[in-house]
Amino acid sequence: MAKELKEEFHMRFVQVGQMVMAFLIFAGVAEAATDDTAPRPVALIADQIPDIPQAIVDQTRPYMEYRTASFVDWDPKSRAMLISTRFADTRQLHRVSTPLGQRQQLTFASEPVHRAHFAPDGSALLFQKDNGGNEVNQIFALENGQPKILTDGESRNSLGPWSSSGRMLAFGSNKRTGLYNDIYLMDPANPEGAAMLVASTGGGWFAIDFSPDDKQLLVFNYVSVTDNQLYLIDIAQGSLRKLTDSTKPVAYEGLQFAPDGRLWAASDDGSDVKRLGILNIETSQFEPIVDEKIWDITDFDISQDGRWIAFEVNQAGRSLLKFYDIETGKIRTVDSLPAGVISGAKFAPWGELGFTLNSNQTGTDAYSINPKTLAITRWTKSETGGLDAANNVAPELVEISSFDGEKMSGFLYRPDPAKHGGKRPLIINIHGGPEGQATPRFLGRNNYLINELGIAIFYPNVRGSTGFGKRFVSLDNGPWQRENSVLDVGAFLNHLRKDRRIDRKRIAVTGGSYGGYMTLASMLRYDDKLKAGLEVVGISSFVTFLENTQAYRRDLRRVEYGDERVPEQRAKLEEISPLRRANEIKTPLMVVTGANDPRVPASEADQIVEAVRSNGNPAWHLLAQNEGHGFRKKANADYQFWASLVFWQEYLLTEE
Repeated sequence: MAKELKEEFHMRFVQVGQMVMAFLIFAGVAEAATDDTAPRPVALIADQIPDIPQAIVDQTRPYMEYRTASFVDWDPKSRAMLISTRFADTRQLHRVSTPLGQRQQLTFASEPVHRAHFAPDGSALLFQKDNGGNEVNQIFALENGQPKILTDGESRNSLGPWSSSGRMLAFGSNKRTGLYNDIYLMDPANPEGAAMLVASTGGGWFAIDFSPDDKQLLVFNYVSVTDNQLYLIDIAQGSLRKLTDSTKPVAYEGLQFAPDGRLWAASDDGSDVKRLGILNIETSQFEPIVDEKIWDITDFDISQDGRWIAFEVNQAGRSLLKFYDIETGKIRTVDSLPAGVISGAKFAPWGELGFTLNSNQTGTDAYSINPKTLAITRWTKSETGGLDAANNVAPELVEISSFDGEKMSGFLYRPDPAKHGGKRPLIINIHGGPEGQATPRFLGRNNYLINELGIAIFYPNVRGSTGFGKRFVSLDNGPWQRENSVLDVGAFLNHLRKDRRIDRKRIAVTGGSYGGYMTLASMLRYDDKLKAGLEVVGISSFVTFLENTQAYRRDLRRVEYGDERVPEQRAKLEEISPLRRANEIKTPLMVVTGANDPRVPASEADQIVEAVRSNGNPAWHLLAQNEGHGFRKKANADYQFWASLVFWQEYLLTEE
């Protein structure tokens, strides 16, 4: 009897302990720390990572306390701006009634809120969010200040467009199969009555826009970065008509019906880069109207009176905002904005254009512009920890020819030579995707590395990056071309090592997602030129990645990387995977992982850490149990930065 009571007591003790731990993780309570070390968020597991000295926390604090604000939408009723910003641990929705006015918080979730749209008449506000970074998004309506879930709480959903009348909403959901997005039509007042319009069998299906009369819905199937297939749904009949030719892959960056019913698109149909033009929905012919020659047009919006089109030109990563006058055909350029990245442009019903400007010397904030006068109004001025963002360095564009003569570029942030003289250490930071792009944006915490430690940071655009045309983005496709992008890193390395202000003996590499693979591959190929490597949610084996990534993403990734089911491709994928040669990694490694990552499973990190350690080499590992594909919660992201800073101090900044 005593033994049974003892076992029962032990079991209850364990259960209570588990509940307490779960509560601590939910509440974000940090583990206890000494006076000399920083507390660690309890959801983080720091494996072989030293305690963080409190002195580092104190020194970096101003750089941790920055905020950003992004334009989300216009409130048609009040003419207020809807923005996304963070006041606690995660980004939430706020209303700003007047330029530089008070930010009124609308959502108070523990998880970040993502996309959001007002109904055309302002009668409803819908948004989406997931749980712990798992990307299983649910759609919510904000009713009387409280979120009301409109989806089933289990399936993966994507918020689509409102109908022109504002009575219906299109959205994507995988609730039928648990895999691929089907397209549904829903009355948000009666979400249980949602009707399926498209039953997909693969790919990435999204609802794009309703025709002005609401009789048709444009939908989009993302097959690959260079192959986007368009369909029109006749809503009354439920019929689906394909607009694009499967034998001629075409990519679209924006698609929108004008008030007169014409469908505008930014498309690379008949061109290497995306041009702005009209897609005839009867003949499927694309008529280019605006051609920026060697640059992509990457986003646009049409004013509700049909007079203006605001569009963004991607010039090697820098955004240029222009207005096209539909009546006269004239184009005007907004040249009063600082060099940076523009996103989210949307016209208000009364004609003002809202957008987000992201620049290292201004921070990230919401703005508007009058299309007639080009007068710019700043709506938010986010705090930067008491620091003046204008004192941050502006990047310089570095252009090279790679090993095969291919032209490419990247952005180099150099420390101020007046403050940091002599040769400076360098971190090469490689973007993910691989269909991403390095752009001249606000660096946030990384400005501490540049401004206070004198570390230069370089962001390359290797082959396979977007923004340079469809030929360039396809140069790394498949297993046999994959390592050419690694050779591009080598070409940049050779160029930067010749720079008189770079310390060629103190260069490291980092990157996230696909950039994590590039980090590992670079460490293997250039270990004699690199002092350390830090990879975040990266791929260590293409075969295990393709086998274990979420099923709905698998075919999309096979187009890019290769098909592990085909023996010849599988063999090549194994050959180029860093895991296969992990015994050759001698350079110190740090790995950062999100346990809930649906894209690159945490097992990719586990296996590379184990393999590197088995050879007696250092491999620090930081795992977040409440994150997915990257850290989105401030407490976790802060600790990640501090841990990486200790890593750089240990392995990069030490003099040889």
